[in-house]
Amino acid sequence: MARRSTKQPLPDDFEEHILDTDIADEMESSFLEYAYSVIYSRALPDARDGLKPVQRRILHTMNVMGLRPDRGHVKSARVVGEVMGRLHPHGDGAIYDALVRLAQPWSVRLPMVDGHGNFGSPDDSPAAMRYTECRMAPAAVAMTASIDEDTVDFRANYDSRELEPSVLPSAIPNLVVNGATGIAVGMATNMAPHNLVEVVQALKHLIRHPDASVDDLMRFVPGPDLPTGGKIVGLDGVRDAYETGRGSFKMRATARVESVTPRRKGIVVTELPYGVGTEKVVERIKVLVQSKKLQGIADVKDLTDREKGLQLVIEVKNGFVPEALLEQLYRLTPMEDSFGINAVALVDGQPRTLGLREMLQVFLDHRFEVVRRRSVFRRAKAADRLHLVEGLLLAVLDIDEVIQLIRASENAGEARERLMTVFDLSQLQADHILDMPLRRLTKFSRIELEKEQDELRRTIEELDAILGDRAVLERVVSDELGEVAKVYGTPRRTVLLQSAGTSVATTAVSLEVADDPCFAYLSSTGLLARSASDEPPATGDGRANHDVVVSAVATTARGEVGVVTSRGRLLRLGVLDLPVIPASANDPHLQGGLPLSEVLPLEAGERALCLTTLRTDGPGLALGTRQGVVKRVNPEVLNRDEWEVVSLKDGDEVVGAVELASGEEELCFVTTDAQLLHFSASLVRPQGRAGGGMAGVKLGAGAAVLSFGAVDPATAVVVTVSGSATALPGTEAGSAKVTPFSDYPAKGRATGGVRCHRFLRGEDTLLTAWAGPAPARAAAASGAPVDLPAADGRRDGSGVPLAQPVAAVAGPVAAQLRVPDAAQDPGSPSTPVEG
Repeated sequence: MARRSTKQPLPDDFEEHILDTDIADEMESSFLEYAYSVIYSRALPDARDGLKPVQRRILHTMNVMGLRPDRGHVKSARVVGEVMGRLHPHGDGAIYDALVRLAQPWSVRLPMVDGHGNFGSPDDSPAAMRYTECRMAPAAVAMTASIDEDTVDFRANYDSRELEPSVLPSAIPNLVVNGATGIAVGMATNMAPHNLVEVVQALKHLIRHPDASVDDLMRFVPGPDLPTGGKIVGLDGVRDAYETGRGSFKMRATARVESVTPRRKGIVVTELPYGVGTEKVVERIKVLVQSKKLQGIADVKDLTDREKGLQLVIEVKNGFVPEALLEQLYRLTPMEDSFGINAVALVDGQPRTLGLREMLQVFLDHRFEVVRRRSVFRRAKAADRLHLVEGLLLAVLDIDEVIQLIRASENAGEARERLMTVFDLSQLQADHILDMPLRRLTKFSRIELEKEQDELRRTIEELDAILGDRAVLERVVSDELGEVAKVYGTPRRTVLLQSAGTSVATTAVSLEVADDPCFAYLSSTGLLARSASDEPPATGDGRANHDVVVSAVATTARGEVGVVTSRGRLLRLGVLDLPVIPASANDPHLQGGLPLSEVLPLEAGERALCLTTLRTDGPGLALGTRQGVVKRVNPEVLNRDEWEVVSLKDGDEVVGAVELASGEEELCFVTTDAQLLHFSASLVRPQGRAGGGMAGVKLGAGAAVLSFGAVDPATAVVVTVSGSATALPGTEAGSAKVTPFSDYPAKGRATGGVRCHRFLRGEDTLLTAWAGPAPARAAAASGAPVDLPAADGRRDGSGVPLAQPVAAVAGPVAAQLRVPDAAQDPGSPSTPVEG
């Protein structure tokens, strides 16, 4: 059966109008429109809030929906639908991918979305949006705070029916903290995440010193802090990126060699480079083993779970050196990867390549503008309310006349006019009085109104000060940044290494290394190294050095040293496994050192305190615990890798340990309530390994021991840093004081000591304390040096505010060294063994 045509005939008067256009012009015009759309509306973040348009629309929509952290989760599909229908006319898949990334702690350093359900892993994609739920993370609240106070401009959405913010107020420097990645047309951006606390410190320094250089800012931000931890090897590329906006650096996995079975060694990987998953590493290892490019691997097990975190175990066949195999894994697999920084962001609507200083300055300018506009809004609101309160007070004074006047009026308009005439009120004041219930016009209401009037006037004065004085505005922004770091800051995860150092494989298997005397060092950030010779370093001021050496012992290149930990354990460590640092005329800095976690199996929360020479003919070790116990341990070296040197009670830990040279040193305790006690080591009876020690210092209520050590009273100083006990660790700089140790009188063992620091207002505890040889050197958690005040004689005086928090204090390396006989005579045994 033939189908009948439905095509309608054209009318007789129809005329075709065909416009001839050159194809090259049309392609050029269309491509430019597409390129502009991708650059400005999709791929590149704004330098002010660090968000791409889709991310900004997600956070704004969740804020409008009221998905606060204290409320329940909602389906992710609901949020995606709201964003797509109201603000973002693109595919739901792109919106959901952006939402998922904001919720993944391995993708961003500070998650903005609190996800509930399967949001994927570094190797797997998330579940569909109909299965997952989400809400705002606490950090997202800070990004959108005060958005309803006219702090940012709004613009029309894609169909001009609603408004959306052109930028978020962003109390968090999101661009630097979380980084960004995006591919536009003809350009791309790739920025590494950083630590919030370090970035805030750099911002506060830039506020105080607007002409600060990149080197000045790198004292606070020494390098990226990746969400997955790991190590960054080589900081030259990082500095190039901070200077020019372009650079690259190498990322290495964190791995250690340990016994995985009673007869087999293995490599345990606990952190991988940023963006690398375990499946990618395992697959690459299988390919290399099958092609016989990598030998010595018996098995690979992925034991990653929610409790232990990432744990990839690579078993090594007997007869192969694990350290040499680890070097091959770094070279051949994604366990070592590179990250290229290309810091491109929108500034005033134009794409620009930004260095570290430019990114921080753009954010500061944005925060200054946000706080200024917020202050203008709040002042106008307070002034309007004050105007109404003043009118109410006039009415309360003559309440009877007001009531009589209103009752005598024919209508509301007449009442308004008469109120304005008789009491000299404005129309707003008169309308407000007419709209108020009579019960508010009481004597008690007058007291409330006068109190509110005073508060409003004070508020207006404070806001006028912000708007009229640039210094006050800068102080407000600086204080708000400090509060953000306190609330949302976390400790650094990524270890920064200046270089890879000497190959572990070479030092581990080489038999050509002579057993020459040398020194072993332990730094404040947990790096280990050994010197190239037995020449003790001269005392330097350390200003050009990174990190401080907290413990140093004399040993030999093929000898062994011990590491005392906070759990009361003594771990044996081969000196040959440590990288060699070059000789220096000043105190050494261990940027090329080896992280302690790679060579020793430390437990969760366990810290390395000091190095020992493992001598059996000396006065032994002295240890002090958090609960005030002191112990001298008889020198004893057992024929195993680890043993306990003190029996600790529940909840106690070792806070300080030192190897005694003569047994007549002064032992010094410093407690959190600023009490210092010192007495001779001869008053402490030596005990065996099983002993629990004896009373060292008498603690006050709620106090604990903060520092313990052995000092020479003639050359020692005491460093104390005070602050608030409620502050997040590592965020409060505090107030520091340096005092000669000789100013503190000695007291008997088990007594309370004398006060060593006076707290200022807002301070109630000591954050850091140390006693040792002068001159004292301090370092931040990143290893950057911190300037300490000059020593004074006020033994119980208050401190001087610091520029940044202190993580460790140490004295000159030469003063820490105690040279054993083995180091002086290479022919004698370096580590006698008993038991």
